[in-house]
Amino acid sequence: MTDALHYQTITEIAPRIRSGALTSVELTEAQLARIDALDGRLKAYATVTADHARAQARAADAEIAAGRYRGPLHGVPIAVKDLCFTRGVRTMGGSAVFADHVPDFDATVVRRLAAAGAVLLGKLNLTEGAMAGYNPKLDVPENPWKASHWSGASSSGSGCATAAGLAYATLGSDTGGSIRHPAAVCGTVGLKPTWGRVSRHGVMDLAASLDHVGPLTRSAADAGLVMQAISGRDASDPTSLPDPVPDFLAGLDAGVAGLRIGHDERYTHEDMAPDFAAAVADAVRVLERLGATIVPVTMPARLREYMTAWPVLCASEAAAAHVATYPSRADDYGPWFRQWLANGAAHTAVEYARAQELRAACVGDLRQVMHGIDLLACPSTARAAYPVTPEMMYGPIPKDRDPWLSRFTVPTDYAGMPTISLPCGLDRAGLPLSLQLVGHHLAEALLVRAGHAFERATDFHTLHPPV
Repeated sequence: MTDALHYQTITEIAPRIRSGALTSVELTEAQLARIDALDGRLKAYATVTADHARAQARAADAEIAAGRYRGPLHGVPIAVKDLCFTRGVRTMGGSAVFADHVPDFDATVVRRLAAAGAVLLGKLNLTEGAMAGYNPKLDVPENPWKASHWSGASSSGSGCATAAGLAYATLGSDTGGSIRHPAAVCGTVGLKPTWGRVSRHGVMDLAASLDHVGPLTRSAADAGLVMQAISGRDASDPTSLPDPVPDFLAGLDAGVAGLRIGHDERYTHEDMAPDFAAAVADAVRVLERLGATIVPVTMPARLREYMTAWPVLCASEAAAAHVATYPSRADDYGPWFRQWLANGAAHTAVEYARAQELRAACVGDLRQVMHGIDLLACPSTARAAYPVTPEMMYGPIPKDRDPWLSRFTVPTDYAGMPTISLPCGLDRAGLPLSLQLVGHHLAEALLVRAGHAFERATDFHTLHPPV
């Protein structure tokens, strides 16, 4: 354990908490002090629940001392995206519209983390409505690697907090890439589960048929530990899957030998910065050296066309999710999301149906790509972190917004397939690059195992931002 305490992984600190060598109170106080020192600049947190965290930490220490150890998350400080309901704590969803919204119950994921003994440090900032722009009355999280650079869209606070050592794990959500984008540009692991593997009860919707909830962590094994706590059927969410929850860390050290991993070289390289494409190609070669068979595949020929369906689907479903407050409170929304809701409200049933047809065709084509392989390798996002300004983050939807930039994330949200994002290098500017592995439905354990094998062969996950 050579990292400073705030950068250690859950798998490193959990045995120390269990043994009593490190208390949850000590760890929580250290995290709160770090948040106090850094978050005024980084702005990852929307709300810090310091008193609540201290109470949970004291309770965790007492239970562990009494021999009632709940598991590896017991006593570990974490944080959740501020669209996860928390009883008695405001949940704003990145919007001034909900600035006074205080739920009277916990989201299922929050309740399950508490049941695992985790300590909730607070709620994390995000784009308004979990889309792409920010409400002008709320903060934009900084990328901890470089100020005034993109921190990854809606789960930006989650990526920032995990990367900067302000929480040992965080929850994000992914509708078009918002677990993978912040994981990629902030240099963390991000695990987007199979759609329905994790309950969305008590999590504010962006687009219900596309939304996924999952962890951002500093290692693949840590992502598996969080998934273990939050997965499973929930009677309060009829879309949650009934499949039993496996041990996501079973066979963790089995490696990738014998796995068939698909790779479309053109997909990796087309419209990509050369150093990013090269890093992903190098990562694929690492997996090959570890014993995987790399299988050439070809992504769907109609992919650009398929991508045009996502704005119609997402905006339409967002308008349905916000029908109680839009257009009645339109002026309280920021310009980006207000326009997104207006777009959604204006789409016709015919436009939505045609978009669903494109989505279905994409899912069918993607299943063909995945046929005969265990995993698919590609970049996690189309660009590394890039310069941004407040005018860009708070302003309206750019006229030149290009759906093609989400080509590595949207197709698997269409299909509900699980993915893991893994740091795989730094670009010429010293900013993180990321490999994505895509699995078949319910293949999260295999993704964790493959991610762990990649981490054992490389040291990219040990790199930290200069904060």
